[in-house]
Amino acid sequence: MPAKSAAQQKAAGAALSAKRGDTPKSELKGASKQMAESMSEKQLEEFAHTKRKGKPEHVKK
Repeated sequence: MPAKSAAQQKAAGAALSAKRGDTPKSELKGASKQMAESMSEKQLEEFAHTKRKGKPEHVKK
């Protein structure tokens, strides 16, 4: 499933970095922290590799 906003894509990228050990998990906060705990590496890759062109910065719930 692709990310629906640029913010979601960025959060997934941060969570993926922590999951791979490139960034300490203690540096995560908010959505990226929840994503790292609840999503698999494959799911995070799908979100993080979404193209940002044409995506809004944020999507209302």
